[in-house]
Amino acid sequence: MYQTFDVTSRPEQGPPRLQALRAELTAEGLDGFMVPRADAHQGEYVAPCDERLSWLTGFTGSAGFCAVLTSIAGVFIDGRYRTQVKRQVAAEYTPVPWPEIQLADWLIEQLPEGGKVGFDPWLHAAGQIKTLLERLTGTGIELVQVDNLVDRVWTDRPVAPMQDVTAHELQYAGETAADKCQRLAKSLSDAGQTAALITLPDSIMWLLNIRGADIARNPVAHGFAILHDDARVDLFMAAQKLAGVTEHLGASVTIHPTANLEAAVAALNGAVAVDSTTVPQVLADKLGDRLVNAGDPCALPKARKNAAEIAGSAAAHLRDGAAVVEVLAWLDAQAPGSLTEIEVVTKLEELRQRDPALRDISFETIAGTGENGAVMHYRVSEDSNTVLNEGDLLVLDSGGQYLDGTTDITRTVPIGAAGDEEKAAFTRVLQGMIAMSCLRWPVGLAGRDIEAVGRVPLWLAGQDFNHGLGHGVGAFLSVHEGPQRLSRVSHVPLEAGMILSNEPGYYREGAFGIRIENLLVVEPAPKLTSADAEREMLVWRTLTFAPIDRRLIVVEMLTQAERNWLNAYHQEVAAKIGPNVTADAQAWLVTATATI
Repeated sequence: MYQTFDVTSRPEQGPPRLQALRAELTAEGLDGFMVPRADAHQGEYVAPCDERLSWLTGFTGSAGFCAVLTSIAGVFIDGRYRTQVKRQVAAEYTPVPWPEIQLADWLIEQLPEGGKVGFDPWLHAAGQIKTLLERLTGTGIELVQVDNLVDRVWTDRPVAPMQDVTAHELQYAGETAADKCQRLAKSLSDAGQTAALITLPDSIMWLLNIRGADIARNPVAHGFAILHDDARVDLFMAAQKLAGVTEHLGASVTIHPTANLEAAVAALNGAVAVDSTTVPQVLADKLGDRLVNAGDPCALPKARKNAAEIAGSAAAHLRDGAAVVEVLAWLDAQAPGSLTEIEVVTKLEELRQRDPALRDISFETIAGTGENGAVMHYRVSEDSNTVLNEGDLLVLDSGGQYLDGTTDITRTVPIGAAGDEEKAAFTRVLQGMIAMSCLRWPVGLAGRDIEAVGRVPLWLAGQDFNHGLGHGVGAFLSVHEGPQRLSRVSHVPLEAGMILSNEPGYYREGAFGIRIENLLVVEPAPKLTSADAEREMLVWRTLTFAPIDRRLIVVEMLTQAERNWLNAYHQEVAAKIGPNVTADAQAWLVTATATI
C-alpha cells in the first residue's frame, strides 16, 4: 500500500526508445504510429504493463498521447500538464497543447502529402477513430490497424496484473447486484436493445458488487462484460481472479476467458448498446451495424449514489479528516527546513493506515512545495524531493480508499510566513470555493453551466487555472469518476446523489501553487417559503472536514457572507473531527478553527 518514491521519469531513455519505434515504422511501411495513455478498457488509470506512453516518452501524466512520425514526435497534453511535460520529456519530443491543437489538424500539417498512420485497435475508442477519420477525409492520410508497435520494442514489459477479486458487501453497496442487473436490463429492453457491452472496469465492479486490485489505488479488476436484456451477464475475466467470488456472483453470471470476447461479441444478435467513447475499435468492428451508441448503462446509475453509499462516504470522510488534521497539526509543529516532501507523504499515509477500513490511498499523494506546487499533478520522487523551506507554500492533495467510501482532499499551508501575493491568490481561491459550496441552482443544469462560479474571484484579478473545477468521485471506486464533472465541457446534468470535488486553484510556474478541495454531494434544495419560487433546485452538502489555513487569508478581502460560511464550516470541523483526534491535534484544531 505504501507509496514509492522511485524516479518517475528518465528523459534520457526516450530517444533510444523512439529510435527503436521508428525502425518498426519503417519495417511496417508506416509514416506514423499513435501511442495513447490507454488500455483496452479505456479507463483513466492503467496498469504498469499498459504504461506505453510513459515508457516511450517519460511523461507520467494521467492523460495525453503521443503521435510518432518519422521526423517529429508530438506529445499531446492538456493544461494540467504543461509544466510537468517540460520536466519529463527529452528534446526529441515536441509538447503539443491539446485540445487547442487537435490531432487531425496536427497530422495534416505534418503530413501534407498524406501517409499511413498506424494504431492499435484495442487501445483507441471507436468514437475517437470515427472523429479522426471524418476530419482526415480527403487529406490522403490513412489510418491503419496494426498490432502494437511499442510492445515489439518494449522487451521488459511487465506482465498483466492478476489480482484476486473480492465481494463488495451489501451494507456498503446499498443494492444487490441482481437488482442492479434487473433494473438495467429493463432499461435495455425498453430501449429495444438486446444487450450492452461494458468495457470500463469500474462499471463492472459497480454492477456486480465486486472489487479488484489490478490497478494501483483503484479497486478494480480488468475484464469485460455483456449485460443481456434478461439480466444475464457474461463476464470475461481470468477465472483465477474470481475464485473467491463465484458464489457471490451467482448463477446469472457466466465466467468466460477474455480470449473468447471477440467471438462472443460477433455472435450477439439485435441492437447492442455501447459507449462509443470507451468501446475499443476492434470490438466496434465486430458489432458493425448492430452497434448502438447508447452510452455505458452503468454510468449514471453508478454516479447517483444511494443512501448507503452516501452515508458510507460521509463516514469515511470523517475518519479521513481526522488523519488529515493529525498531519496538519504535526506539520505545523515542525520548523521550516526540517522536513521534505517525502516525509510529509509518508507521515500522512501512516496516519491513514490506522483506520482498519482503509484498503489503499486513492491516488499518489501530491505534496508539492515551492515551485513543485505549481505542477498540478506533481508526484514527488527521490530526484525531485524538496525541503519545505521558510516562505514556501505546500500543496497537499491526497485521499484514501476505504471500504465505505473514497476520499480526496487538498489543503494548502504556509511554511513559515507567506508573502502578500500568495495570500491574495489564496483568498481568491477560497472565495471561489465558498461560492460554489453555497450555490443553489435549477435542476437540469450541467457542470459546464455552473463551474464558472468557482472562477469569478480569480477572473476579476486577471487570473485562472488550467483544470476543471471538479470531478466525480466513486464509492470505494475510482477517485475520478464520470460522467459528471464541474468542467466547461461537461454536458451531463447534475443529479441528487452525485459526489463531486470542488477544487479551484492558482499556479504560478516556477514559484508556487495553491489548491483547496472539498468533496460535495448533490441534494435537493430545501423548499423556499417565498411565493416566487417556481423551479426545483439543487444544492451541495459538504462531505470533507478539515481546517482551511487561516494564516493565508486576507480577511479584508472576504465579504461578511464569506466569513460567515468559513466560521460555520470551521465550527463543524471542530465538532465533527475534534473528538476523534489526539489531545495535541485537538489543541491545534481549536486554534486552526477559531472565528475570523
